[in-house]
Amino acid sequence: MSPIPSQAASQRIRPAATAPELLRNFCIIAHIDHGKSTLADRMLQLTGVVEARAMRAQYLDRMDIERERGITIKSQAVRMPWAYIGEDGVEQPFALNMIDTPGHVDFTYEVSRSLAACEGAVLLVDAAQGIEAQTLANLYLALDNDLEIIPVLNKIDLPAAQPEKYAEEIAGLVGVDPSDVLKVSGKTGQGVGELLDRIVQRVPAPVGDPDAPSRAMIFDSVYDTFRGVVTYVRVVDGALNPRERISMMSTRATHELLEIGVISPEPIPTTGLGVGEVGYLITGVKDVRQSKVGDTVTSLHNGATEALSGYSDPKPMVFSGLYPIDGSDYPVLRDALDKLKLNDAALNYEPETSVALGFGFRVGFLGLLHLEIVRERLDREFGLDLISTAPNVIYDVVQEDGSEVHVTNPSEFPGGKIKEVREPIVRATILAPSEFIGAIMELCQTRRGDLLGMDYLSADRVEMRYTLPLAEIVFDFFDHLKSKTRGYASLDYEPSGEQVADLVKVDILLQGEQVDAFSAIVHKDKAYAYGVMMTSKLKDLIPRQQFEVPIQAAVGSRVIARETIRAIRKDVLAKCYGGDISRKRKLLEKQKEGKKRMKTIGRVDVPQEAFIAALSSEQSTKDSKESKKK
Repeated sequence: MSPIPSQAASQRIRPAATAPELLRNFCIIAHIDHGKSTLADRMLQLTGVVEARAMRAQYLDRMDIERERGITIKSQAVRMPWAYIGEDGVEQPFALNMIDTPGHVDFTYEVSRSLAACEGAVLLVDAAQGIEAQTLANLYLALDNDLEIIPVLNKIDLPAAQPEKYAEEIAGLVGVDPSDVLKVSGKTGQGVGELLDRIVQRVPAPVGDPDAPSRAMIFDSVYDTFRGVVTYVRVVDGALNPRERISMMSTRATHELLEIGVISPEPIPTTGLGVGEVGYLITGVKDVRQSKVGDTVTSLHNGATEALSGYSDPKPMVFSGLYPIDGSDYPVLRDALDKLKLNDAALNYEPETSVALGFGFRVGFLGLLHLEIVRERLDREFGLDLISTAPNVIYDVVQEDGSEVHVTNPSEFPGGKIKEVREPIVRATILAPSEFIGAIMELCQTRRGDLLGMDYLSADRVEMRYTLPLAEIVFDFFDHLKSKTRGYASLDYEPSGEQVADLVKVDILLQGEQVDAFSAIVHKDKAYAYGVMMTSKLKDLIPRQQFEVPIQAAVGSRVIARETIRAIRKDVLAKCYGGDISRKRKLLEKQKEGKKRMKTIGRVDVPQEAFIAALSSEQSTKDSKESKKK
C-alpha cells in the first residue's frame, strides 16, 4: 500500500492525536474512469502534502499494474491538512482523512471496507457520461452505511461535458437541488477548494468515547519484506500509543506496538492515534494470518471486552485452479497466496490436485478481472509461471437419494442419477442510451436472462434490470455488451440466490482417458458447441503421435463430438521399386499391426503449452497462432 518511511520521514514525529471535532473522514466513490484518482491528485497538491517536484499522475496508485491499466485496485488512505475559513472569518486547521477507492465491480469489497472507515462520501460523476451502473451500486453502499453524500460533477472542462443536464440527473437520484451539485475539474483543479470546504461543512465529525478502552478496526493490511505486516486501522474508541501491548480480539494474538503513525501520503510516525483517526500500526509480526481484516485491536491491559462488528466475509463468485508449471514451485505459490490474502481480503483458496496438472490451489475470485489481476501479481511480484484452469461458478447438485453435493470444480460433479442442479443467479443493472434497448434485450435473452423492469433516467437514458445466471455473464458478457452498444452501456451485478437449471458435465477424453482439466459444466443447449470447440482446439494443439489418437467430448457415456489426430506414418514402401503388389500389401499390413499394438499400450502426452493454450480464451489462442505465423 505504502512504502517504508525514509529515515527523514521517521525523524518527523507528529504530535499526539487530533481532536475528533477537527477530523473529517471521507472517501471518493464513482464508476470506472470518472476521475477519482485524478481528483485525489489535485487534493494532494492543494493541501500541500505532496511537493510539486514529487507529484506524478495517479499518485496514490502504487502498483505498476494499476498505473499500466489506468485502474485503481487497492483503496489508499491519506491524511491532508486543510485550513477552513468559517463564516466569522476565523481560520481553523482541520485534518482530512481521504480514501481513494476502486471503481470496478470486482473490487466492490474494497469499497465496502473503505466506507466503514468514513462518515462521508464524495459521489463523483463524469459530466460527459452521466450516472452509470457502478455509480448507483456505490451510492447504495454508501447509503447503507449512513454516510453523508456530497454529489460532485467532474471533468467539466471537457468539450462534451453537459453539467446542467447531469446535475439534474444526480439531484433527482440523491434528493437535492441541482444547484447543490458541485462542479469540479480534477485535471485543472477548478472547484477543488470549494469541495474541501463543503466536506468540512457537511461531513460529520467522528463519534467515539476517548476515555473508553481502546478499540480500532483493521480495514486493510499489507506485507512489507523488511518490516513485516503493516496494519491499517480506524480508531473508534480510546487511544493507541507507541510501545504499548495490544491484543487482536479474534485471534487473541498479543504484540508490542513498535511504531504507530499516519499516512500523509508517506508513512509518518506519531505519538499516538485518538478517536476517529485513520493510521497504521507496525508490530514486527511476520505471520500474515495474525492480522485479519475486520478484526478489532485493543490494549492488552484494561482492554475492551466487546469487539467491533467487523465486515461480512466476501463470497467468491468465480473459481479457478492455479497450478505451477514447475511442480517444485508449489511451496512458493502457497506463500505467495498467503501474502496476497493479507493484501486482498476477498481472496479464498484451498489445496487441490489434478491428474494432469499435479499439485495446485482452487482459488475463489470476485470476478474475471480479479482473477486476471491476481495471476499477474503472482507473476510479477513472486516470479511464478502458472496454468489457470477454465473459470467456473459454484453449483449445488441434488442426487436421487436426496444427498446434496457442493461443486466448485467440474471433477467434483457426481455421476449417476441426478434429481436437479442449482446454479447461482445475479441481479444485473444495465444503463445505456435508449437506442440500444433491442440489442441489449437480444443479448440477455441468449444468455437465459429474465427482464425484471426498465426505467428511463432521462429522455435518452434507460436503466434495465435483469436476472441472469452468473455462469453466463462472468466470461464474455461484458465484452459483448460493450460491442453491441458501441461502448456506451455500463453493467453492475449482485448475487440474487439460486435457480434450478438443465446443466450437464462435458468430459474431454483422449484415447478413451478422461482429462479432468478440460472438463466443464455447461447448459444442455450449449454442450455440443463446447464439445466441438474444445476437440477442434486440442486437435490443433496436441502433436501427432506414432498412432492415431481420438479426441472425444462426452456427456456421461454419450459421445457428442470427435476429432482424430492422424498417426505419423513411416513410408515403408520407399525401398520397393516396382515389383509384386502382394509384397507392398504385406509391408502395409505389418505396419498396421504395429500401430494397432502401439495404440493399446501407448499413452498420449499433452505438452504444457497445449494446456496453457487450451485453457486460455479463444482470442488469446488466435493471437498466439498469429504471432507464430509472423
